[in-house]
Amino acid sequence: MPRGDKSKYTDKQKRQAEHIAEGYEERGVGKKTAKARAWATVNKMTHGGKKSGSGRGKAEDHGPARKGGRIGGSSQSHASRVRAGKKAARTHAARAK
Repeated sequence: MPRGDKSKYTDKQKRQAEHIAEGYEERGVGKKTAKARAWATVNKMTHGGKKSGSGRGKAEDHGPARKGGRIGGSSQSHASRVRAGKKAARTHAARAK
């Protein structure tokens, strides 16, 4: 079996990977990187290919699928962060005198 062969994956896993890759592409990730990340996410959730004999009964962990949208970013808008930075600079300058 060549590296990258997806024959050991179920149709559901393949659909999941496609859907996850689309989400990454919408967020500006390149096509190849999005596909790699999507399969890494599916592997982490389902513990790899499900079609082989043993290990079929392992429970799925949906944490990695939820994780993506919550990583990084700030709850503040860019403009409010800029304002806060400028105010802090004025405060530091005033107190330094």
